[in-house]
Amino acid sequence: MSEITVRPLGVDEWDQYRSMRLTALTESPEAFVASHADEAAQPEDFWRARMERSVRLLAERDGEAVGIASVGDLDGQEEIAQLFGLWVRPEARGTGVAAHLVRAGARVAADQGRSHLYYWVGTDNGRAVAFASSFGFRPTEHRRPMRVVSEDDGEEEVAMTLSLAGDRGGLPDV
Repeated sequence: MSEITVRPLGVDEWDQYRSMRLTALTESPEAFVASHADEAAQPEDFWRARMERSVRLLAERDGEAVGIASVGDLDGQEEIAQLFGLWVRPEARGTGVAAHLVRAGARVAADQGRSHLYYWVGTDNGRAVAFASSFGFRPTEHRRPMRVVSEDDGEEEVAMTLSLAGDRGGLPDV
């Protein structure tokens, strides 16, 4: 199998992010708050501003985009970043793309001087909780209503946190 690489996109690569984001919204509309129609109608300035707000990560294999994720602020808390918008093309699922994106997201947050990385998952989504736990994420007391309600996730999501200092469980290369 070929190598998976993950890289941050620059502001001028907004069109690459837009393309992957719109593909994600089309393929997995139930996973996102936004709709394809709303975001497809947005002008270039919208996408450039979005690129400046958070680090957008692009996973590639053999030069083809296979996944995206974002790392951004968590409610103005300087010491904490959050990983969000994680999506992998269906044909690339189960091949390690998501793991590469999580590791890259943790590296970005650590390089920004953050002490923790948050990842929100549905409290009833055992698969997502297990995935996050495999990297060393641990549940916190922070809960919020699901922004997108689904049968798999339940009605509430929990913030799982990964310490970016000391022992990082499944992230030895962060």
